[in-house]
Amino acid sequence: MPAERCVAFAPGRVNLIGEHTDYNGGLSLPFAVHEGVTVTATRIPGDEIEAHALDLGEQDRFARTQPVRVAGWRAFVRGAVAELAAAGHVVPTARLEITGTLPRGAGLSSSAALEVALCLALLGLGGEQDPERLGLAQLCSRIEREWLGAQTGLLDQLATLLCERGHALRIDFRSLEVVAVPLELDGWTLVTADSGQAHSIAESGYNARRAECAEAARQLGLVSLRDADARAAAGLPSPLDGRAMHVIEENGRVEATVRALSAGDLRAVGGLLDASHASLRELYEVSTPAVERAVARLKGAGAAGARMIGGGFGGTILALLPPGVAVPDAARPVRAGAGARILKLDA
Repeated sequence: MPAERCVAFAPGRVNLIGEHTDYNGGLSLPFAVHEGVTVTATRIPGDEIEAHALDLGEQDRFARTQPVRVAGWRAFVRGAVAELAAAGHVVPTARLEITGTLPRGAGLSSSAALEVALCLALLGLGGEQDPERLGLAQLCSRIEREWLGAQTGLLDQLATLLCERGHALRIDFRSLEVVAVPLELDGWTLVTADSGQAHSIAESGYNARRAECAEAARQLGLVSLRDADARAAAGLPSPLDGRAMHVIEENGRVEATVRALSAGDLRAVGGLLDASHASLRELYEVSTPAVERAVARLKGAGAAGARMIGGGFGGTILALLPPGVAVPDAARPVRAGAGARILKLDA
Protein backbone atom coordinates (compact mmCIF):
# COMPACT_ATOMS: atom_id res chain seq x y z
CA MET A 1 0.00 0.00 0.00
CA PRO A 2 1.44 3.44 -0.92
CA ALA A 3 2.51 5.63 1.98
CA GLU A 4 2.72 9.36 2.58
CA ARG A 5 6.10 9.20 4.30
CA CYS A 6 8.85 6.60 4.54
CA VAL A 7 12.08 6.71 6.55
CA ALA A 8 14.79 4.25 5.49
CA PHE A 9 18.25 3.55 6.89
CA ALA A 10 21.20 1.81 5.24
CA PRO A 11 24.44 1.09 7.12
CA GLY A 12 27.99 1.40 5.98
CA ARG A 13 30.14 -1.69 6.00
CA VAL A 14 33.59 -2.84 6.97
CA ASN A 15 35.10 -5.63 4.92
CA LEU A 16 36.89 -7.84 7.41
CA ILE A 17 38.81 -9.57 4.63
CA GLY A 18 38.43 -10.36 0.93
CA GLU A 19 39.39 -7.16 -0.91
CA HIS A 20 39.12 -6.70 -4.69
CA THR A 21 37.71 -10.22 -4.97
CA ASP A 22 34.05 -9.39 -5.59
CA TYR A 23 34.39 -8.40 -9.25
CA ASN A 24 36.62 -11.44 -9.75
CA GLY A 25 33.96 -13.98 -8.75
CA GLY A 26 35.70 -14.53 -5.41
CA LEU A 27 34.96 -14.47 -1.69
CA SER A 28 34.55 -11.64 0.83
CA LEU A 29 33.66 -11.37 4.51
CA PRO A 30 32.10 -7.95 5.27
CA PHE A 31 29.97 -6.82 8.20
CA ALA A 32 27.58 -3.88 8.53
CA VAL A 33 28.35 -1.10 10.99
CA HIS A 34 25.94 0.95 13.10
CA GLU A 35 26.61 4.21 11.25
CA GLY A 36 24.93 4.87 7.94
CA VAL A 37 22.64 7.02 5.81
CA THR A 38 19.01 7.89 6.55
CA VAL A 39 16.62 9.05 3.84
CA THR A 40 13.16 10.45 4.59
CA ALA A 41 10.86 10.39 1.56
CA THR A 42 7.64 12.42 1.72
CA ARG A 43 5.01 12.34 -1.02
CA ILE A 44 4.46 15.74 -2.69
CA PRO A 45 2.22 16.95 -5.54
CA GLY A 46 3.51 17.64 -9.04
CA ASP A 47 5.97 15.70 -11.13
CA GLU A 48 9.34 16.70 -9.67
CA ILE A 49 11.70 15.15 -7.19
CA GLU A 50 13.13 17.44 -4.52
CA ALA A 51 16.29 16.34 -2.77
CA HIS A 52 17.89 17.96 0.27
CA ALA A 53 21.35 16.91 1.47
CA LEU A 54 20.88 18.21 5.00
CA ASP A 55 24.48 17.67 6.12
CA LEU A 56 25.77 19.67 3.15
CA GLY A 57 23.08 22.34 3.09
CA GLU A 58 22.54 21.60 -0.62
CA GLN A 59 19.44 20.91 -2.70
CA ASP A 60 18.38 19.51 -6.04
CA ARG A 61 15.17 19.46 -8.07
CA PHE A 62 14.50 17.58 -11.30
CA ALA A 63 11.72 16.07 -13.40
CA ARG A 64 10.84 12.62 -12.10
CA THR A 65 10.55 11.16 -15.60
CA GLN A 66 13.59 12.89 -17.09
CA PRO A 67 16.53 12.97 -14.67
CA VAL A 68 19.52 14.62 -16.34
CA ARG A 69 23.01 13.37 -15.50
CA VAL A 70 24.96 15.50 -13.05
CA ALA A 71 27.96 15.05 -10.75
CA GLY A 72 28.34 14.57 -7.01
CA TRP A 73 25.70 13.44 -4.54
CA ARG A 74 22.91 14.51 -6.90
CA ALA A 75 23.94 11.74 -9.31
CA PHE A 76 22.99 9.12 -6.71
CA VAL A 77 19.51 10.59 -6.32
CA ARG A 78 18.86 10.93 -10.03
CA GLY A 79 20.33 7.51 -10.69
CA ALA A 80 18.11 5.90 -8.05
CA VAL A 81 14.98 7.46 -9.56
CA ALA A 82 15.98 6.51 -13.11
CA GLU A 83 17.06 2.94 -12.38
CA LEU A 84 14.01 2.18 -10.24
CA ALA A 85 11.71 3.41 -13.00
CA ALA A 86 13.65 1.49 -15.66
CA ALA A 87 13.22 -1.69 -13.59
CA GLY A 88 9.44 -1.21 -13.57
CA HIS A 89 9.00 0.17 -10.06
CA VAL A 90 6.54 2.96 -9.27
CA VAL A 91 8.52 6.06 -8.30
CA PRO A 92 6.26 8.67 -6.67
CA THR A 93 7.05 12.36 -6.68
CA ALA A 94 8.73 13.03 -3.39
CA ARG A 95 10.79 15.29 -1.22
CA LEU A 96 13.91 13.43 -0.12
CA GLU A 97 15.83 14.48 2.97
CA ILE A 98 19.25 12.87 3.29
CA THR A 99 21.46 12.76 6.35
CA GLY A 100 24.25 10.46 7.44
CA THR A 101 26.83 9.53 10.03
CA LEU A 102 29.36 7.93 7.66
CA PRO A 103 32.40 9.93 6.55
CA ARG A 104 32.52 10.14 2.77
CA GLY A 105 35.64 8.78 1.08
CA ALA A 106 36.62 6.72 4.12
CA GLY A 107 36.21 3.27 2.59
CA LEU A 108 33.13 2.47 4.71
CA SER A 109 30.84 2.30 1.67
CA SER A 110 28.96 5.56 2.11
CA SER A 111 28.06 5.38 -1.59
CA ALA A 112 26.26 2.04 -1.27
CA ALA A 113 24.55 3.18 1.91
CA LEU A 114 23.23 6.25 0.10
CA GLU A 115 22.03 4.23 -2.91
CA VAL A 116 20.29 1.64 -0.78
CA ALA A 117 18.65 4.15 1.59
CA LEU A 118 17.36 6.18 -1.36
CA CYS A 119 15.90 3.11 -3.06
CA LEU A 120 14.30 1.69 0.09
CA ALA A 121 12.70 5.06 0.91
CA LEU A 122 11.29 5.51 -2.60
CA LEU A 123 10.11 1.91 -2.83
CA GLY A 124 8.46 2.14 0.59
CA LEU A 125 6.73 5.35 -0.40
CA GLY A 126 5.42 3.61 -3.53
CA GLY A 127 4.07 0.64 -1.59
CA GLU A 128 6.95 -1.84 -1.87
CA GLN A 129 8.05 -2.31 1.71
CA ASP A 130 9.86 -5.63 1.26
CA PRO A 131 11.73 -5.65 -2.08
CA GLU A 132 13.76 -8.68 -3.18
CA ARG A 133 17.21 -7.84 -1.86
CA LEU A 134 19.54 -9.47 -4.35
CA GLY A 135 17.79 -7.72 -7.21
CA LEU A 136 17.92 -4.43 -5.30
CA ALA A 137 21.66 -4.86 -4.71
CA GLN A 138 22.17 -5.34 -8.44
CA LEU A 139 20.06 -2.26 -9.20
CA CYS A 140 22.08 -0.16 -6.74
CA SER A 141 25.30 -1.36 -8.35
CA ARG A 142 23.96 -0.13 -11.70
CA ILE A 143 23.45 3.32 -10.18
CA GLU A 144 27.12 3.48 -9.33
CA ARG A 145 28.25 2.17 -12.69
CA GLU A 146 25.90 4.11 -14.96
CA TRP A 147 25.55 7.38 -13.04
CA LEU A 148 28.89 7.69 -11.21
CA GLY A 149 31.24 5.89 -13.58
CA ALA A 150 32.55 3.52 -10.90
CA GLN A 151 32.77 -0.09 -12.08
CA THR A 152 32.03 -1.60 -8.66
CA GLY A 153 31.16 -5.18 -7.83
CA LEU A 154 28.32 -6.21 -5.51
CA LEU A 155 30.25 -6.36 -2.23
CA ASP A 156 29.07 -3.07 -0.75
CA GLN A 157 25.44 -3.39 -1.80
CA LEU A 158 25.06 -7.00 -0.63
CA ALA A 159 26.71 -6.24 2.70
CA THR A 160 24.52 -3.20 3.28
CA LEU A 161 21.34 -5.09 2.44
CA LEU A 162 21.96 -8.58 3.85
CA CYS A 163 24.23 -8.35 6.90
CA GLU A 164 22.94 -9.40 10.32
CA ARG A 165 23.70 -7.97 13.74
CA GLY A 166 26.65 -9.72 15.39
CA HIS A 167 27.67 -11.49 12.18
CA ALA A 168 29.91 -11.09 9.19
CA LEU A 169 28.62 -12.24 5.81
CA ARG A 170 30.58 -14.74 3.73
CA ILE A 171 29.70 -13.86 0.14
CA ASP A 172 30.54 -16.10 -2.79
CA PHE A 173 30.40 -13.81 -5.80
CA ARG A 174 30.39 -16.67 -8.29
CA SER A 175 27.24 -18.33 -6.92
CA LEU A 176 25.94 -15.30 -4.95
CA GLU A 177 25.53 -17.62 -1.97
CA VAL A 178 25.63 -15.75 1.34
CA VAL A 179 26.27 -17.29 4.76
CA ALA A 180 26.10 -15.44 8.09
CA VAL A 181 29.28 -16.06 10.14
CA PRO A 182 29.22 -15.24 13.88
CA LEU A 183 31.68 -12.45 14.64
CA GLU A 184 32.41 -13.25 18.28
CA LEU A 185 35.40 -11.23 19.43
CA ASP A 186 35.57 -12.47 23.03
CA GLY A 187 37.31 -9.41 24.47
CA TRP A 188 39.15 -8.45 21.29
CA THR A 189 38.24 -5.16 19.58
CA LEU A 190 37.95 -4.19 15.93
CA VAL A 191 38.72 -0.52 15.28
CA THR A 192 38.89 1.72 12.25
CA ALA A 193 41.11 4.73 11.74
CA ASP A 194 41.24 7.32 8.98
CA SER A 195 44.41 7.23 6.90
CA GLY A 196 44.11 10.97 6.35
CA GLN A 197 43.74 10.49 2.61
CA ALA A 198 40.25 10.56 1.09
CA HIS A 199 39.32 7.79 -1.30
CA SER A 200 37.14 7.98 -4.42
CA ILE A 201 36.45 4.85 -6.48
CA ALA A 202 35.60 6.82 -9.61
CA GLU A 203 38.74 8.97 -9.39
CA SER A 204 41.26 6.42 -8.11
CA GLY A 205 42.95 3.49 -9.85
CA TYR A 206 40.06 1.17 -8.98
CA ASN A 207 38.72 0.95 -12.54
CA ALA A 208 42.24 0.31 -13.85
CA ARG A 209 42.72 -2.58 -11.41
CA ARG A 210 39.41 -4.04 -12.47
CA ALA A 211 40.44 -3.85 -16.13
CA GLU A 212 43.78 -5.51 -15.35
CA CYS A 213 41.99 -8.41 -13.65
CA ALA A 214 39.71 -8.83 -16.65
CA GLU A 215 42.75 -8.91 -18.95
CA ALA A 216 44.51 -11.42 -16.69
CA ALA A 217 41.48 -13.71 -16.83
CA ARG A 218 41.31 -13.32 -20.62
CA GLN A 219 44.95 -14.29 -21.04
CA LEU A 220 44.38 -17.33 -18.84
CA GLY A 221 41.30 -18.31 -20.86
CA LEU A 222 39.01 -17.94 -17.85
CA VAL A 223 35.70 -16.21 -17.20
CA SER A 224 37.07 -14.79 -13.93
CA LEU A 225 40.13 -15.06 -11.72
CA ARG A 226 38.15 -17.19 -9.25
CA ASP A 227 39.18 -20.20 -11.35
CA ALA A 228 42.86 -19.24 -11.71
CA ASP A 229 45.65 -21.27 -10.13
CA ALA A 230 48.90 -19.92 -8.80
CA ARG A 231 51.19 -21.64 -11.30
CA ALA A 232 49.32 -20.24 -14.30
CA ALA A 233 49.06 -16.79 -12.69
CA ALA A 234 52.81 -16.68 -12.10
CA GLY A 235 53.33 -16.94 -15.86
CA LEU A 236 51.39 -13.78 -16.66
CA PRO A 237 53.22 -10.57 -17.59
CA SER A 238 53.63 -7.88 -14.93
CA PRO A 239 51.52 -6.40 -13.39
CA LEU A 240 48.84 -8.96 -14.30
CA ASP A 241 50.65 -11.72 -12.41
CA GLY A 242 50.49 -9.76 -9.15
CA ARG A 243 46.84 -8.87 -9.61
CA ALA A 244 45.90 -12.51 -10.18
CA MET A 245 48.01 -13.81 -7.30
CA HIS A 246 46.41 -11.36 -4.92
CA VAL A 247 42.93 -12.58 -5.86
CA ILE A 248 43.89 -16.25 -5.54
CA GLU A 249 45.55 -15.80 -2.15
CA GLU A 250 42.90 -13.41 -0.82
CA ASN A 251 40.17 -15.97 -1.49
CA GLY A 252 42.18 -18.42 0.59
CA ARG A 253 42.49 -15.87 3.38
CA VAL A 254 38.70 -15.46 3.50
CA GLU A 255 38.25 -19.19 4.04
CA ALA A 256 41.03 -19.21 6.63
CA THR A 257 39.39 -16.32 8.49
CA VAL A 258 36.06 -18.12 8.62
CA ARG A 259 37.81 -21.15 10.11
CA ALA A 260 39.73 -19.01 12.61
CA LEU A 261 36.54 -17.26 13.76
CA SER A 262 34.81 -20.62 14.19
CA ALA A 263 37.73 -21.82 16.32
CA GLY A 264 37.86 -18.56 18.32
CA ASP A 265 41.45 -17.99 17.16
CA LEU A 266 41.52 -14.18 16.97
CA ARG A 267 45.32 -14.11 16.92
CA ALA A 268 45.18 -15.97 13.61
CA VAL A 269 42.64 -13.47 12.29
CA GLY A 270 45.11 -10.69 13.07
CA GLY A 271 47.82 -12.43 11.07
CA LEU A 272 45.46 -12.82 8.13
CA LEU A 273 44.69 -9.09 8.21
CA ASP A 274 48.42 -8.36 8.04
CA ALA A 275 48.85 -10.76 5.13
CA SER A 276 45.94 -9.19 3.26
CA HIS A 277 47.44 -5.74 3.66
CA ALA A 278 50.85 -6.88 2.45
CA SER A 279 49.25 -8.37 -0.64
CA LEU A 280 47.25 -5.20 -1.34
CA ARG A 281 50.45 -3.19 -1.05
CA GLU A 282 52.85 -5.44 -2.96
CA LEU A 283 50.75 -7.41 -5.44
CA TYR A 284 47.73 -5.18 -6.02
CA GLU A 285 49.58 -1.89 -5.51
CA VAL A 286 46.70 0.12 -4.04
CA SER A 287 48.44 1.47 -0.95
CA THR A 288 49.85 4.95 -0.40
CA PRO A 289 52.37 6.48 2.03
CA ALA A 290 49.49 7.85 4.14
CA VAL A 291 47.94 4.39 4.36
CA GLU A 292 51.25 2.80 5.34
CA ARG A 293 51.82 5.36 8.08
CA ALA A 294 48.33 4.72 9.49
CA VAL A 295 48.88 0.94 9.49
CA ALA A 296 52.25 1.38 11.22
CA ARG A 297 50.67 3.58 13.91
CA LEU A 298 48.03 0.97 14.68
CA LYS A 299 50.55 -1.86 14.76
CA GLY A 300 52.77 0.23 16.99
CA ALA A 301 49.85 0.76 19.37
CA GLY A 302 49.52 -3.01 19.84
CA ALA A 303 47.23 -4.19 17.03
CA ALA A 304 47.53 -7.90 16.25
CA GLY A 305 46.75 -7.12 12.62
CA ALA A 306 45.82 -4.16 10.45
CA ARG A 307 44.96 -3.56 6.82
CA MET A 308 43.44 -1.03 4.46
CA ILE A 309 39.80 -1.58 3.57
CA GLY A 310 37.78 -0.45 0.60
CA GLY A 311 39.11 0.22 -2.87
CA GLY A 312 42.49 1.47 -1.70
CA PHE A 313 44.41 4.65 -2.55
CA GLY A 314 43.44 6.12 0.83
CA GLY A 315 40.42 5.67 3.04
CA THR A 316 40.18 3.70 6.25
CA ILE A 317 42.35 1.20 8.11
CA LEU A 318 40.89 -1.73 10.04
CA ALA A 319 42.80 -3.13 13.02
CA LEU A 320 42.24 -5.94 15.53
CA LEU A 321 43.27 -5.18 19.11
CA PRO A 322 43.93 -7.93 21.69
CA PRO A 323 42.23 -7.79 25.10
CA GLY A 324 43.77 -5.14 27.32
CA VAL A 325 45.09 -2.98 24.48
CA ALA A 326 43.64 0.52 24.63
CA VAL A 327 41.92 1.97 21.58
CA PRO A 328 44.48 4.37 20.04
CA ASP A 329 43.76 8.05 19.63
CA ALA A 330 41.79 8.84 16.45
CA ALA A 331 40.60 5.23 16.17
CA ARG A 332 37.07 4.08 16.96
CA PRO A 333 35.64 0.66 17.79
CA VAL A 334 33.30 -0.91 15.25
CA ARG A 335 30.70 -3.61 15.88
CA ALA A 336 28.67 -5.76 13.51
CA GLY A 337 25.25 -4.15 13.08
CA ALA A 338 22.04 -4.95 11.23
CA GLY A 339 21.44 -4.47 7.53
CA ALA A 340 19.36 -1.84 5.73
CA ARG A 341 15.76 -1.42 6.77
CA ILE A 342 12.70 0.81 6.74
CA LEU A 343 12.51 2.61 10.07
CA LYS A 344 9.10 4.24 9.77
CA LEU A 345 6.16 4.19 7.40
CA ASP A 346 3.29 6.67 7.65
CA ALA A 347 0.10 5.95 5.74
